[in-house]
Amino acid sequence: MSQFDNLESYPPFFRPNHGFDSNEHSCKTSLHLDSDSDRLPVIDFLCMNPENLSEACRDWGMFRLINHGVPLNLLNQLHDHAKKLFSLSFESKQDLFSSSSPLSYFWGTPALTPSGDALQKVSSTQDHNWLEGLNVSLTPISQFKYEDPLLESFRSLLEEYGRQQCRVATTLFSTMAEDLKLCSTKFKSYLSPATGTLRVYRYFRCMDSDRRWGIDVHTDSSVISILHQDEVQGLQVFKDDQWLDVKSIPNTLIVNLGDMAQAMSDDKYLSVKHRVKVNREKERISIGYFVFPDEDVVIECSKYKPFTYADFRTEVQKDLKTVGAKIGLQKFKVTQE
Repeated sequence: MSQFDNLESYPPFFRPNHGFDSNEHSCKTSLHLDSDSDRLPVIDFLCMNPENLSEACRDWGMFRLINHGVPLNLLNQLHDHAKKLFSLSFESKQDLFSSSSPLSYFWGTPALTPSGDALQKVSSTQDHNWLEGLNVSLTPISQFKYEDPLLESFRSLLEEYGRQQCRVATTLFSTMAEDLKLCSTKFKSYLSPATGTLRVYRYFRCMDSDRRWGIDVHTDSSVISILHQDEVQGLQVFKDDQWLDVKSIPNTLIVNLGDMAQAMSDDKYLSVKHRVKVNREKERISIGYFVFPDEDVVIECSKYKPFTYADFRTEVQKDLKTVGAKIGLQKFKVTQE
């Protein structure tokens, strides 16, 4: 029996027969899904240059990164610790991660405020995501210590992982800036390591896996997002009017561009649509790193009105609360006369 068969670790809403009608949510998969091959571009971190990176950013907005230098032992330890923490009872997890901690606990929705609070309340009357997770603020994590040995060990691993991902993201963006011919001032302010955040996700098993989503279709708001996933497949990317499975290949990272990268590139780069399916038999762990511009730096380009990331985030949070969906860059698009 797997440690994940412990249903006490699930939020009550996701336990079988708990106020849950499997017919309340219709299937949203209406386009062809190609799962025969993994066509995602592969970028060798050690041989990266503006030309090969540019092609992946412009045509796909997502690529697989190899030879990234993040220690395999660190990745394995992070996933092992995450599984142990997520296997705790739901009530224990709620108590363990206090509001004053750099690690905050969420479930049912990935839409969070900067402090890690859910923007949308999960209920049986609305769509919800089959996940739980930890939102990790990297800036204060080195000053925080936990009395619990498992949690303190996890905190230390997350701190090191954040440093590794900052290194990878900064190098990637430096090459992108060279391709886009960004001036040094924009390069320094358009990607701010201090904004780096980690999300540790656990996607629940779901018997209704054809009709439920770990995370539904979306684009990221970041400049760059970097994902490490376990052996359980679930991530899908939208390319050429079809959904493609992104296979789980050991010791590789998945990089995708967010809305900020698309705006900074004047729509030369693609903020790619992606989603996460759930599995009937297995749970899935993934760890995402998200990095943003300085909040108050003005992003200037011909396709969009000048705006800051703070402006963008405010609009996204307002839309999620009022219309229940992210509108994103369309709200800043320059009107064509």
